[in-house]
Amino acid sequence: MELLVASAVGVLTAAGIYLILRRQTFPVILGLSLLTYGVNIFLFATGRLAVNAPPILNKYEEIAYTDPLPQALVLTAIVISFGMTAVVVMIALAAYLSSRDDRIDMPDHPEDEGENA
Repeated sequence: MELLVASAVGVLTAAGIYLILRRQTFPVILGLSLLTYGVNIFLFATGRLAVNAPPILNKYEEIAYTDPLPQALVLTAIVISFGMTAVVVMIALAAYLSSRDDRIDMPDHPEDEGENA
């Protein structure tokens, strides 16, 4: 179980970073979303991976419990990432409508002018 969660965090983070480094706005937005999903899974996994365990500590029973703090952090991060994604989409849409181009950086060098990225 831990290997699966660690692999999922690694793949989501790597794919998110790869997409953030692209030159168009849409892959950057997708990469930002994938990166936040990877961080959310990582935060959720820090509260212990216990199946059917309550998120409270009971002093009368010796059962495993999960930490509720990472769950609250993940809920907060989901709300923040939703708002951040909405703002980034609106900024990208405004940039596209003003310049009619999806590229993030404009060619500054003569060797970049012939590139069709």
